[in-house]
Amino acid sequence: MKTKKYSSYAEIDHDLKILKLQREIHYQKIILSIDKTKETFLPSKTVSLISDIYQKATSGIFGTILKIAIPFAINWYISRKRGD
Repeated sequence: MKTKKYSSYAEIDHDLKILKLQREIHYQKIILSIDKTKETFLPSKTVSLISDIYQKATSGIFGTILKIAIPFAINWYISRKRGD
């Protein structure tokens, strides 16, 4: 990095203001990144995603068949004799 030579205090103040603004921009980018990361891990997003997938999977004829067949399969599994 080349050393900069200043001829007045106004130049120094100008560069300090620029550096301060750059630091603030970087800080805000970090805060935004943290907020986006938090949003991806919120349970409400996950629950809504799972409910959307469930609604799409259980729609139509295939979904109706699944809604009827799953309780029968669960009852069969629970009531079957063990050891036979």
